[in-house]
Amino acid sequence: VTRVLSFGFKYGLPADADLVFDLRYLPNPHHVRTLRPQTGLEEAVSDYVLQNEETEELLGDLEQLFAHTLPRYEREGKAYLTIAIGCTGGRHRSVYLVEALAERFRAAGRAIQIRHSELA
Repeated sequence: VTRVLSFGFKYGLPADADLVFDLRYLPNPHHVRTLRPQTGLEEAVSDYVLQNEETEELLGDLEQLFAHTLPRYEREGKAYLTIAIGCTGGRHRSVYLVEALAERFRAAGRAIQIRHSELA
């Protein structure tokens, strides 16, 4: 089972993370007053995150990385793999990226579980 979770670095790394990716270099929607109360599940935030060309580039890079590595983890008998994607507060960038990655994984026929640590 592959799990992809979003989290906020300001709350610490998830204890169950096998792989960790840091999105804090992407522009932060928290600094836009109208976006601050929203989350990465909402269209205005996803539009903001996607307007940066580095976001789409990162998604493509991660998709390619996981296309190569996930089958190898499975081959080695790793029953669970947790991919943690973090931003500062875990409510905007990381949430959007987790949802976008999960959509791409599912389109490729891969079963994915998602969790948003800071939205619970």
